[in-house]
Amino acid sequence: MADWDLLLTDISVATMREGAPDYGVLENAAIAIQGGILSWLGPRAELPAKRAIETRSLAGCWVTPALIDCHTHLVFAGDRAAEFEQRRRGASYADIALVGGGILSTVRATRAATADELFETALKRARALLADGVATIEIKSGYGLDLDSEIKSLEVARRIGSVTGQTIRTTLLAAHTVPPEFNGDADGYIELICATLLPTIAARQLADAVDAYCETIAFSTAQVAKVFARARELNLPVKLHADQLSDANGAALAAKFSALSADHLEYTSMAGVQAMRAAGTTAVLLPGAFVSLNETQLPPVAALRAANIPMAVATDCNPGTSPLLSLRAAMALATRVFGLTPEEALAGATRNAARALGLADRGTLAVGNRADLAVWDISHPHDLSYWLGSDPMAGLLIAGRDASLR
Repeated sequence: MADWDLLLTDISVATMREGAPDYGVLENAAIAIQGGILSWLGPRAELPAKRAIETRSLAGCWVTPALIDCHTHLVFAGDRAAEFEQRRRGASYADIALVGGGILSTVRATRAATADELFETALKRARALLADGVATIEIKSGYGLDLDSEIKSLEVARRIGSVTGQTIRTTLLAAHTVPPEFNGDADGYIELICATLLPTIAARQLADAVDAYCETIAFSTAQVAKVFARARELNLPVKLHADQLSDANGAALAAKFSALSADHLEYTSMAGVQAMRAAGTTAVLLPGAFVSLNETQLPPVAALRAANIPMAVATDCNPGTSPLLSLRAAMALATRVFGLTPEEALAGATRNAARALGLADRGTLAVGNRADLAVWDISHPHDLSYWLGSDPMAGLLIAGRDASLR
């Protein structure tokens, strides 16, 4: 019997392990995989005298943990490209909303679409991320805003992994905006979420977490707190769209409920940063939305760094504010716009993204972790944030199996 299923040789490895300097680099290394798990890794000169069913020389390529996109909205119908052009010509978001555009246009299209129609379009987006080295994706609902449509969206999200092999983590974002049938009655909609949507979704085990949008144009801290309290009663972890457009104390609210993550954070105060630190809440930075909305208020990266708060990076792929289908592009934007180092950006798309999803078995290369590996034809890991528009992925393994579209 062979000791290993697969042995990779002639590689350089960026382990991205916490506390390891310089990407946790191992040069002239080897990796052994057994049963979809990393069984051994280290310098090739120290390789044990064991047998593998298959040995592959990767001819000097770099291996990193496969990327993790920890904040997306992949399941929706239609798009808002026409609105994008209107905004570029001077129309405001309010102007567009007055004539039926904005998020509610996506809600109407998503409600009207069949599950198969939603699946086909979402699958294309997931495959684009797969081709970018992404093995794990978080997908939020939030464009249905009623029980049947939210269930439909979450079920569609779960189907994607059965086709692509990616791990899909689903998040209920019913508290995304007030649906048209509750216009002027946000409290009534929050009651519906707490009384009906949350317990039904929990009973069907369709969501791995619960999210909400805490903002002046969405829901107040008091309303979100009701949703989060109910979610915790149902043993669902929470995360939050926090302080994107104003300091609504969203980060502190997320921390109060021990949220996995607080996302956006452009207007987060020092008090919010300290609350996140005390709670162990991960910061998720979303430069795609920042750039798409022409924002000028930067998230407090220096304060987050000083407080040793893990910073994840994600695409926030959605039709209205972040039509971004490349996590590597998000990494590049995070370095150029938010001031992250290339190493911080890669950590943000690997180990810190895993932390933001509550996944302890991936995001770093260590014995016992899942063998989710991205193989890159690059000269150094900093190339992943340096190059714009390049296509360096040479392969992708998910749980030790080939998953690349190539």
